[in-house]
Amino acid sequence: MKTTCRTTLACLLLAGSVSLRAADKPAKLSEITAIDILLQPDATMLMHAAANNERLRKVYPNGFTFDAAHAPHITLLQCFVRSADLDEFYAAQEKVFASANIHSMKLEAFKYYYAAADATTGVAGICAKPSPEILKLQADVIAAAKPFVQETATAAAFTAPHEEPATDAAFIEYISTFVPKMTGENFNPHVSTGVAEKGYLDQMLQEPFEPFTFSPVGVAVYQLGPYGTAAKKLKEWELKK
Repeated sequence: MKTTCRTTLACLLLAGSVSLRAADKPAKLSEITAIDILLQPDATMLMHAAANNERLRKVYPNGFTFDAAHAPHITLLQCFVRSADLDEFYAAQEKVFASANIHSMKLEAFKYYYAAADATTGVAGICAKPSPEILKLQADVIAAAKPFVQETATAAAFTAPHEEPATDAAFIEYISTFVPKMTGENFNPHVSTGVAEKGYLDQMLQEPFEPFTFSPVGVAVYQLGPYGTAAKKLKEWELKK
């Protein structure tokens, strides 16, 4: 996948530790679930992401808009987990989030990017610098997930299949190799913001980008949908100071 930088709401901030709660509507899961462990960004990032999404939709109306099936987020890990093991998986991740100071994490957004979606279009986003804090958090999340991760799955692991079996196969391969290809020194923390034709996105990347600082306000586990979207919330943690 060709990219211009490496690639792929708010919870309440209260006093105390980390608490775990189920999503409002439990998902119907297959034997194996394709999941995304993600950070939910604050209002500052949401504002910038929404502005870029609106811009891209003006030039490419068929692109996605932010909704329940396209939640703005920063992916920490994508992987396959046996559905029967999810409760234990969540418990292991809860320990990570309970010991991490996520609520105090500061991230610097510094440029746009896009990843090729097909021959003519790309999925755009806003990149954040991979700070030591977020790199450590990702490493801890991966270590906690390791006992539960399955090597591969079928399209049934997603909320819905893609239109072409070849696309299913490509995304299954992407998730199967997320570690190490998209982690550690290859980690690109980013929020995907929309879709447009590559020519337009190439021009957008040449524009000046004014950096800004933002923070995570929550962490969650989603079941992945077509094209790697965070499509269905399974669990959510409230960050507490």
